[in-house]
Amino acid sequence: MGWLPGSPKARRRLWVVAAVAPVLALAVGLSLYAMRDNVTFFFSPSEATVDTAPAGRVVRLGGLVEAGSVVRGANGEVAFAVTDNVATTRIVFQGDLPDLFREGQGVVTQGTFLPDRSFRATQVLAKHDENYMPREVADRLKAQGEWRPEAEASPGAPLT
Repeated sequence: MGWLPGSPKARRRLWVVAAVAPVLALAVGLSLYAMRDNVTFFFSPSEATVDTAPAGRVVRLGGLVEAGSVVRGANGEVAFAVTDNVATTRIVFQGDLPDLFREGQGVVTQGTFLPDRSFRATQVLAKHDENYMPREVADRLKAQGEWRPEAEASPGAPLT
């Protein structure tokens, strides 16, 4: 066998590597397969289509809270709309909103789309100072030409 090393020590190393490599590959493959449901994708309202964000899958949806869209229910439910100035998605959230949540500001929500394409949020994340906007939202607004240049120079603004 011309492809095997001549030294017994080198042959032993080759057999160890040949035995360990498939086991390691299997372990990595199983780990990646197990983590596939823990990955949360980010979408803007115009990117969240039936194909990219199917009903029932946990995703993050971000954009600006549309002015005049916040409706508070008697049972603690809050409905509002998030827009990226191209499309708008209706969000329903049960619970307390962050103190800094308000209309016209950036927000990221995590939850699932319902079959009627409304979004049931389980978590709402709001900005943390007057100029900050989540990086994903800022990138989407820049790509669409809707970015406010005065926010870019502030200390809390995302660096690009």
